[in-house]
Amino acid sequence: MREIADRLRDWHSAGTAYAVATVISVGGSAPRQPGAAMAVFAGGEAVGSVSGGCVEGAVYELCQEALRTGTAIRESFGYSDDDAFAVGLTCGGTIEVFVQPGPVPESALTAISRDEQVAVAHLMNESGTTDGTTRGAIYTVWPDRHAGSSGLADVDQVVVGEARAMLDGGTTGIRSVRCREGLDVFVQSYAPAPRLLVFGAIDYATAVARMGAFLGYRVTVCDARPVFATPARFPDADEVIVDWPHRYLNDQAQRGLVDGRTVVCVLTHDAKFDVPLLDVALRLQVAYVGAMGSRRTHDDRMRRLRDAGMTDAELARLHSPIGLDLGARTPEETALSIAAEFVALRRGGSGVSLGRTRGPIHHDAATVPGVA
Repeated sequence: MREIADRLRDWHSAGTAYAVATVISVGGSAPRQPGAAMAVFAGGEAVGSVSGGCVEGAVYELCQEALRTGTAIRESFGYSDDDAFAVGLTCGGTIEVFVQPGPVPESALTAISRDEQVAVAHLMNESGTTDGTTRGAIYTVWPDRHAGSSGLADVDQVVVGEARAMLDGGTTGIRSVRCREGLDVFVQSYAPAPRLLVFGAIDYATAVARMGAFLGYRVTVCDARPVFATPARFPDADEVIVDWPHRYLNDQAQRGLVDGRTVVCVLTHDAKFDVPLLDVALRLQVAYVGAMGSRRTHDDRMRRLRDAGMTDAELARLHSPIGLDLGARTPEETALSIAAEFVALRRGGSGVSLGRTRGPIHHDAATVPGVA
């Protein structure tokens, strides 16, 4: 929707009725990805695209129908082998489109136009859902607040929590609303993927990079030794950097490329790399800083960091030895324990077996503003 947000704001300001069609899922060789949007206003003008031309005519008619009826529509399109002239995608893929009469909340359009980190969530009714008050509800969700409501506190709580988690991960897609059978929500995130910075080009780093990629992170592996820091050794990393770790991290922070979602894993367990790097990392507002090493290495590292002038509050942010106690031995098991720790920290989990806990399994925000 980003490419049409300014036009929608113009229509919104003029009080012009319009409908928006958004790609909510794709399969095969679909030309556009989830989040691609087309809008049609009451006078007939259309902006944007959902398929690059394959089904624009059919989606245009759906937008006109939504304008006439005031009702949201969910429709799938795919190529038909039996009738090559049927409405479909000649590329052989499939797309699912959600068409909704406007307006899109001005708060969402303004946030998108300003390149803010924001998610827009649309509630979509499915068969078996009887609560019509939720149809078409739209939420604008920021990392720390939200706007919009279905009028149902339990639905609002779950949708805002799900949208915030997807925004945190920079992901877009359909999720089921847990407390309402048959009710889906489409969440479109306007945020880059969170970063996983892995320092130390060792065998454990290969497994951690693979795990990070699986979890949706943009993965960087950094090491000062060019013989080890090679793309061939880390095929799952988005980039492999040869540089002194502390210098690289400081540069990234100065350029605004490190934020509150960033995960830092220090795997070198070598004081000449670890101490300068942690001296930088523990002063940054990142999601997680963990360092590998034995308990003896940890004690020595803490002493060196205190000697470097770090405070107890800063040192308390360090997760060392890194990872949860899974009894891990192999690089893959160790990567799992590390990922489990930073996921638990970011999502508010305890790291304890669910069978030994009580209360909600999913740690949504305890209180959503405006929701009882």
